[in-house]
Amino acid sequence: MTLHTIDTGLFKLDGGAMFGVVPKSLWQKLNPADENNMCTWAMRCLLVEDGNRLVLIDNGIGDKQDEKFRGYFYLHGDNSLEKSLRKLGFTASDITDVFLTHLHFDHCGGSVTRTLDGKLQLAFPNATYWSNAAHWQWAVQPNAREKASFLKENILPIQESGHLQFIDNQSAMPSVLPQFKEIIFADGHTEKMMVPLMEYKGRTVAFMADLLPSTGHVPLPYVMAYDMRPLVTLSEKEAVLRRAADENWVLMLEHDPTVECCTVQHTEKGVRLAETFRLAEL
Repeated sequence: MTLHTIDTGLFKLDGGAMFGVVPKSLWQKLNPADENNMCTWAMRCLLVEDGNRLVLIDNGIGDKQDEKFRGYFYLHGDNSLEKSLRKLGFTASDITDVFLTHLHFDHCGGSVTRTLDGKLQLAFPNATYWSNAAHWQWAVQPNAREKASFLKENILPIQESGHLQFIDNQSAMPSVLPQFKEIIFADGHTEKMMVPLMEYKGRTVAFMADLLPSTGHVPLPYVMAYDMRPLVTLSEKEAVLRRAADENWVLMLEHDPTVECCTVQHTEKGVRLAETFRLAEL
């Protein structure tokens, strides 16, 4: 099995929203804001190459939204999902599985494309798309606070295509996605977000999604204002970071603007950042 970083571009989000109750005087040292209080973030995905399976974990914001929508998020950078796949010698048609940690637009927007005549179609026509029933229901009948993050054009065409499958327990995984040794279901950021764990080169690699967006979010109080249940996030993050420190996990970061992977360690102040490195350096 080989793991590949897939960079899909950069975008900007409000710094205060990304760091919650933490004062700007602290978080701006971690990710400096521009004149509009916006910070740059990555949309970094992971490709798992294993025999005849190509499993893509998340797929960025996509390119089908209009300029008004894109303007809200200041999309920039030279990378895209298509370019990153092409660099590895793959196309969208080669992807066999698309694993969606959750259905917020910056994680699943690349799942569906728009044709020149305006029709929506799957970006990965030969792939099975994986979610879970509880999160899917949460996304298609969203609460008012989270509604803007769940866009119907990103979600409904997947189900309508017949390519959607659900994973709802650990026992089902070996038969459907043997590349993953475990999936952690987390409810703080959104209902039943999935954090997949893989064995790779003798290490456990965890794709952290929005449970740990960046290295700046390692200290426990650094919880996003976007999270639906911030106290739940705090306890979930504490449990995962303790395991990660105990077992020397590699944490792959989806949104950190510069750091792909890190490890954490126990200190007198709690779990803190240890090493940072690129996935290819493993």
